[in-house]
Amino acid sequence: MLKLDLSKAAQFLPEGYLAQRQAGLEKAASMLASHDGPGGDFTGWVFLPRDYDREEFARIQAAAKRIQQQSQVLVVIGIGGSYLGARAVVELLASPNYNLKKKDTPDILFAGNGLSTDALLETIALIGERDFSVNVISKSGTTTEPAVAFRIFKAMLEKKYGKEGAKERIYATTDRARGALKGLADAEGYEEFVVPDDVGGRYSVLTAVGLLPIAAAGIDIEALMAGAAQAMEQLGKGGLDNPAWQYAAARHALYESGRSVELLACYEPPFRFFAEWWKQLYGESEGKENKGLFPASVEFTADLHSMGQYIQQGQRLMFETVVKFAPKGEFLIPDDPANVDGLNFLSGKPLSFVAEQAMRGTILAHVDGGVPNVLLELPQISEKSVGWLIYFFEYVCGLSGYLLEVNPFDQPGVEAYKKNMFALLGKPGYEEMKAELEARL
Repeated sequence: MLKLDLSKAAQFLPEGYLAQRQAGLEKAASMLASHDGPGGDFTGWVFLPRDYDREEFARIQAAAKRIQQQSQVLVVIGIGGSYLGARAVVELLASPNYNLKKKDTPDILFAGNGLSTDALLETIALIGERDFSVNVISKSGTTTEPAVAFRIFKAMLEKKYGKEGAKERIYATTDRARGALKGLADAEGYEEFVVPDDVGGRYSVLTAVGLLPIAAAGIDIEALMAGAAQAMEQLGKGGLDNPAWQYAAARHALYESGRSVELLACYEPPFRFFAEWWKQLYGESEGKENKGLFPASVEFTADLHSMGQYIQQGQRLMFETVVKFAPKGEFLIPDDPANVDGLNFLSGKPLSFVAEQAMRGTILAHVDGGVPNVLLELPQISEKSVGWLIYFFEYVCGLSGYLLEVNPFDQPGVEAYKKNMFALLGKPGYEEMKAELEARL
């Protein structure tokens, strides 16, 4: 389903780079398959498209239908991997303008992914007097941002519907057996879904973490999983003709040759939050031990008019990975008898033709400017193609982390800011640290 084109990166890649990494790729693929590499306890995503819990999947679909029937708004509370995947898929498949559309499914609002008072008040105002439900997603239930948001929306639900009515509108996606949210959900009688023990947050979009909000938006999650399963089967075969191996090897070779930034580009505006999901996936997986490519993203052609200058002539520290989808429909450019804009040479041509030439011209210009380009081509945006792409990026990320010789499934650096925040907020047990931090501020 996915076609990888490395021809516009070839001149920047050392001779024999793929064969030189064959042993490393074989070892990485083996560790992913056998779950015995660094962080292997968190590689349950590798075979998830085949081995997912069918009973829970059916409950997800039933809960999504119930949410659609009982609510005009679903508030999804989570941060990082607990919300980026769901938002990425909803926006890519149902549009960034999903909430503005006339539809039979509820608006999807995201909360708990920051600490902005203004953003919170706006979300509350957007709900207004409408009926709403909440999907709170947290393995522990104690992560500050979503925990604060859940306090607020739980209180709103209880005030509006009473305690008994509120519990019918709260869906908790949390740990299977432990944690503050698990305990609360058990005590209050919320419907519960599982954050698998062996799947880390940034790899969790194809679990209940992502699937419940995605299904509530009316997206076919069976087709999404089918696309991922197809990718799992094809990419798991290994070999130097495997596009995941080729992409991982090229990324690693470019990194070792001095490229420090990977710029993900797409010509489809709905891809924006998919790129945000991708940035967390690669940033948290590779960025440790003073190693790793810095993941950044651009939206073309819009960003050609803002970031294009730097890409063309700035520091030669990046390479581009361009994601291209086939168009779903077609629109012919009309003729203008006055030809005021001088574009009548395009009259009658499909807009997709113009977009195609813009992409090809941009790739050639950037290559001429010293920026290697990798092209990933997929069929039109659909549940199957998006499921395929999700798994492809996850699998490449696992391979890439092992090629870098880091654990791609932990994120020890994330805890540093949390400890400082807890101390400054006055959390019990952090008194000494608080005094030290305040002396430095």
